[in-house]
Amino acid sequence: MTVLVLVIGFLVLIMLGVPIAFSLGISSLLYLLFTDIPLTIIPQAMFSGMDSFVMLAIPAFILAGNLMNAGGITDRIIAFAKACVGHIRGGLGMTNVASSLGFAGISGTALSDTASLGSVLIPAMKREGYGSGFSAAVTSISSTVGPMLPPSLPMIIIGTLAGISIGDLFIAGAIPGLLLAAGFLIVTYAISVKRKYPKEDRQPLSVVGKSFLGAFWALLMVVIIMWGILGGYFTPTEAAVIAVVYAFIIGGLVYRELKPREIPAIIGNTLTLTASIILLVGLANLFGWILVYEDIPIMLADGILSITENSFLIVLLILGLLLIIGMFIETIAALVILFPVLLPVAESIGMDPIHFGVVMVLTLMIGLSTPPVGVCLFVASGIAKVPIGKTVRELVPYFGVALFVLLLVSYIPSLSLFLPNLFE
Repeated sequence: MTVLVLVIGFLVLIMLGVPIAFSLGISSLLYLLFTDIPLTIIPQAMFSGMDSFVMLAIPAFILAGNLMNAGGITDRIIAFAKACVGHIRGGLGMTNVASSLGFAGISGTALSDTASLGSVLIPAMKREGYGSGFSAAVTSISSTVGPMLPPSLPMIIIGTLAGISIGDLFIAGAIPGLLLAAGFLIVTYAISVKRKYPKEDRQPLSVVGKSFLGAFWALLMVVIIMWGILGGYFTPTEAAVIAVVYAFIIGGLVYRELKPREIPAIIGNTLTLTASIILLVGLANLFGWILVYEDIPIMLADGILSITENSFLIVLLILGLLLIIGMFIETIAALVILFPVLLPVAESIGMDPIHFGVVMVLTLMIGLSTPPVGVCLFVASGIAKVPIGKTVRELVPYFGVALFVLLLVSYIPSLSLFLPNLFE
């Protein structure tokens, strides 16, 4: 009965618009007040969720992304993408998708992609005659590609939770991420042709080459990170620190756009974002501890397996559950709460933990562009100054592609496991 206090309290707080971290914390506190469990479990559970060496990679990667962004990397990635696909019908929309693919190696978060790229590309698309809703939709959905590629913060969280190789998780998301980007490019092109959106003149190879050199140092960072982790030269946390040093050098000495006076603001922004993520992880771990204490994981597993023992249908049930959860709960909170709960169910039907991790991240990424709690949807719509409903209508064909890729990745494990197995 007391678990109903937890669940109902959490749902009510979410519907009232209380931030997800506080909803988790307040509902957990209400539960504890109705039980004999001492309140000392709160700091203990929160600290156990935060106390991980690997978690240090999160602030370092965020700082590296902020430094690279302030150092002029965003503009150079956009210029390179525009030089490659700008001459195609709807080229600026396709540039949006291609830029997210390149920017993924810097930020590691979908929200950073939406805010950074959207602030540049959405106004540009509107000036060129693209619809406001379409501009917001492309920016929102394409940013979900980022967390599928290294350095992905959701993958770091999963690796920390389950003791899975973060390097393997990084490369396991590569093929699904590329499939997702390819699908979004096709949809963007098809819509652009139908609506006769503009295209630019084809750029000569010299311009393409120059723009590539401009973006080269940003793209090289991904290569360095993956080479170091997969080669065993450094851990993900050490790779994050190396990325920070690299960002300082590239932004300050190579591009010379990173100014010393900007450093305090960048560090302040990094600290704010890091604090919000770590607090969320801690409170989500407390919430998850209560679920385990109440045997919810076992009950959920038994409930799913009681419906059917068919592995195909079980995967479908898990995907449906995650899609619904992703519409209401922020990605990192959902991972901390549900990954340990659902992993045993997935393993019971033979799913590899790495494969399941990729599937779970991909499923929850779709939720970032869906109401009522889709943060990328809200940010993109805000930049475009367009109602949420209009953006959602434009997102419908993209949702179709995302779901199709999700089913492919879920039922064809080799799409996730081919590269990790190759590097064993």
